[in-house]
Amino acid sequence: MKKIVLASLLAASSLFAHSALMSCFDNGDGTITCEGGFSDGSSASGVGFFVKQGNSTVESGKMDQHSEFTFKKPAGEYQAVFDAGEGHQVVIQGKDIVQ
Repeated sequence: MKKIVLASLLAASSLFAHSALMSCFDNGDGTITCEGGFSDGSSASGVGFFVKQGNSTVESGKMDQHSEFTFKKPAGEYQAVFDAGEGHQVVIQGKDIVQ
């Protein structure tokens, strides 16, 4: 019984052993590209992504097969949000995205 409990605990803890990662850069052509992934090297393909201005979502979608999402740079302040679920969200302020 102890082995089953220990194995269950180890398996459950390994599910949360990776962190969400994202970096974004200005393409210089009025678009921004964000690349996402996880600290264990797993792909972010299909992970939710959205762009917010204040309380409004101005663009949303999913990371492509290369774990990237490209969007038109909004005027004014905005946030790029990588959302892989509870505890796995990365937010980057637009002002911090450079060429």
